Amino acid sequence: MQATALAGGFDAPATQSAHAFRRVMEAMARPGTIQDIQGGAPPAPLSVAAGTVLLTLCDTDTPVYLAGKADTDDVRAWLAFHTGAPLTGPSHAMFAVGAWDALLPLSRYPIGTPEYPDRATTLIVDCAALAASGSTLRGPGIKSDATLSLPETRAFQANRALFPLGLDFIFTCGDRLAALPRSTEVF
Repeated sequence: MQATALAGGFDAPATQSAHAFRRVMEAMARPGTIQDIQGGAPPAPLSVAAGTVLLTLCDTDTPVYLAGKADTDDVRAWLAFHTGAPLTGPSHAMFAVGAWDALLPLSRYPIGTPEYPDRATTLIVDCAALAASGSTLRGPGIKSDATLSLPETRAFQANRALFPLGLDFIFTCGDRLAALPRSTEVF
């Protein structure tokens, strides 16, 4: 087994995964807020935040799609060793991770069904920058409005129109993350 697959997991799994889970849930509950997150050290090109989210939310029952440059032998081995998550294509993914352009088109991912809207994909978008500026966000968890640097607005507006179906997004950059649930309006 490659040395890169063995390294980079949680040193104290119970504590670190609990803290990371709290950060992810805080980001989902308050769209547009940027959270610091740490614990994982995945192989390149994944960011610390993207790797930590995968370590926290994925297990043997969580199909993951690695898009574009995120699909490397080192990332595959690391994810398999630390989570056991099976790799899949976009049409069966519970989580998809990669750069925005590599994750497109969004129509490839499950958006849930009226009976089971929770069976939609969550996209972990690894970004070059993440800032509380840019697109305006409104909706549940936002007092009046928030701002977040999004790669575009039209795709997120179309996704919101599908509510209660649709995709959820976690944006990662370095050791920071922000979330955009499908219930959030983007202007």
